[in-house]
Amino acid sequence: MKLNRRQMLAGSAASLWLPRLAEAAAGAGGMQVIEPRAAEHQLAPSDYPATRIWGYDGMAPGPEMRIAQGERLTRRLRNGLDQPTSIHWHGIRIDNAMDGVPGLTQEAVAPGASFDYDFALPDAGTYWYHAHAQSVEQVGRGLYGALIVTEPEPLDIDAEHVLILDDWRLQDDAQLAGDWGAPHDNSHGGRMGNFIATNATFDLALPVEQNARLRLRLINAANARIFPLALKGLEGWIVALDGMPLASPEAVGEDFVLGPGQRADLLVDVVAEEGEEAYLVRFDRDAAAAQVSFPVTGRAALSRRPAPAPLPPNPGQELPDLASVRALDMPIEGGAMGRLGSAMYEGAETQFRDLVGAGQFWALGGAAGLPKTPFASAARGETLRIRMENQTVFPHAMHLHGMHFREVLSGGALGPMRDTLLVAGQETGEIVFEARNPGKWLIHCHMLGHAASGMVQWIEVT
Repeated sequence: MKLNRRQMLAGSAASLWLPRLAEAAAGAGGMQVIEPRAAEHQLAPSDYPATRIWGYDGMAPGPEMRIAQGERLTRRLRNGLDQPTSIHWHGIRIDNAMDGVPGLTQEAVAPGASFDYDFALPDAGTYWYHAHAQSVEQVGRGLYGALIVTEPEPLDIDAEHVLILDDWRLQDDAQLAGDWGAPHDNSHGGRMGNFIATNATFDLALPVEQNARLRLRLINAANARIFPLALKGLEGWIVALDGMPLASPEAVGEDFVLGPGQRADLLVDVVAEEGEEAYLVRFDRDAAAAQVSFPVTGRAALSRRPAPAPLPPNPGQELPDLASVRALDMPIEGGAMGRLGSAMYEGAETQFRDLVGAGQFWALGGAAGLPKTPFASAARGETLRIRMENQTVFPHAMHLHGMHFREVLSGGALGPMRDTLLVAGQETGEIVFEARNPGKWLIHCHMLGHAASGMVQWIEVT
């Protein structure tokens, strides 16, 4: 695959952003404040005007939070927007009251008001935080950032880079298109952008050296875009998915996929020659584009390191007890070209035509919209196995809050721990997990327009 950099970058963005720490003001009691607010950000190339975005502390992405495993995260959300908001800490096995889901775990924070988040970080890994109120718009305007929980011992690497992948829907004047929650988007694949960036920065390259080993922390923050990715001039291993270490590093093959909300940690060696460029490659239909470029400016060592050892496991990664598992069916229905006849909505069986009139195009587990009663109630320690038959023609990135699961693979084997599973159209995904974390936990499609138009459920752990 021969890549012409100028052609690849035309109409797209390849960038890399160095970690930035928050410089937020301290609130009462010394708690650090994080404020979502409107700001100007140079998203498009410099011959376009700056884009009006919403960012935490006015930044795009929001300030990186980097905290050691076992420590506590404390932040005061002070709402500088003109609409209510909240923060969800995606992938963290968290205290339920801190999960940031309006209508389930907290009330949305009104404009000008504050809410204190304070919770422990039990797992090392790559996580992220994002708005969880009117998420199609708020995340689409830029309200997200990386949350990195560091391992007790540093890895043997030369550099580490957090790469947040996203797409933005821009008008000709480089401003965000305001068609948030458009029915066509919500009933089809979701809100897709026309300008693809990494860390909201256009066309930056990161100089590297041959034989250097890099840790790449990849986060898909897009509203709905699935990123098929590959490496060129880099060779390496996937060592963690959705923050959770793999039992053994897996060599990166020809390509790998990140659905919305998913993350992957890669350890990669630079194998391109000095004077060449290496790439994190994105596939768009039949074309390849540079998501991030790495010009090789020197040589770090004469030869490569040996293959890496696994990352240290997080607590609670034991295989669930399948002897007394409770099996549940959670069908995925609806959308354009779907066959949804009716679903429970606001406590009553509602026909599809009336659901569409209410902006509800999807059903999850027989219900559209967030039900008043849980899809399932489980005792703490009970093992649940949920079968999600995708009866629609669209893929869905199914995200479980508060807990990690394992995918049930063909033949009954169990995959690595994850918190978001990509289920292709007309296919079935099956997950199994031990309900260890008490509280009310959302499960929803992370194509955010799908969640906003019906595809949400919740599970209660007592």
